[in-house]
This record gives sequence, structure tokens and C-alpha cells, in this order.
Amino acid sequence: MRFADFLPGMIIEAGPRRIEEAEMLAFARSYDPQWFHVDREAAGGGRFGALIGSGWQTCGIAMELAVRAALHDSESFASPGVEQVRWPNPVYAGDELRLRAEVLEVRTSRSRPELGVLRWRWHLLNQDGREVLELTATSLFDLRPRT
Repeated sequence: MRFADFLPGMIIEAGPRRIEEAEMLAFARSYDPQWFHVDREAAGGGRFGALIGSGWQTCGIAMELAVRAALHDSESFASPGVEQVRWPNPVYAGDELRLRAEVLEVRTSRSRPELGVLRWRWHLLNQDGREVLELTATSLFDLRPRT
């Protein structure tokens, strides 16, 4: 999508994206080695009854889906950050995740008119419709003419 294609209120959907246990373990061992992400036996006796995926990996999957659905080949070049990251439900091996993103605001920067600003709220849902991630992201777009 191009920056001009985004409109407030627009809903963008992507997925599903299946997550497997081996992928969860590999990510967690490298970046989030807490017992409930890396120790199958301990996690089985824990609060969630099984290994759960790292919330940080869940954010990465949401980003992957956002790029595939909207940002690939766009003028997007950076993000100043995200707001209010929430993981209301765990991600389990075998879950099928899909992104539902709502465009909240589309504007050009007042001080830098060559800069497009997009605020959008992402919801990542599992196959049962349970939300596993919610965040509000800001994406920046380079609106200078391409040569």
C-alpha cells in the first residue's frame, strides 16, 4: 500500500500465520529464556498448562503480517515507537494468528511536510478469536518524490 491509500477507520487484515513449537523454543532460547517459554515440563505444570510463546515474538509476528498486508513496497521507513502493548491471552504451539489493524490517524507532519504519519491499532487474534496482542503503532512514511 502507499501512504495515500490509508484512510482513518480502514481495517486491514492479514494471516493466518501458524506458529510451531520449534519456532517458539528457538526464539525464546535466544531472546526470552524464561522457564514458561523454554522448559516444556515446567511449563506443563505452570499456570498456562503448556509452553507459551514470548510476547516479544508475538509482536514480531504481528509486524511480519503488517508488512505483508500493508507496508511492503510502501514509503514506510521507520517508527518512533508503539504505545500500550498488551498480551491478554497466551500464544500456544499450533495457534493460527491473524492480524486485524485499524487505521486511527493519517496525516502529514506539520513541521516536515515530506513526512507521513500513520497511527494504527493492531489486534492479533488466534484461531478462536481470542486476542493475544494489542498495540498502537506509529509508522513514518517518506513522501519525498522518488527519483
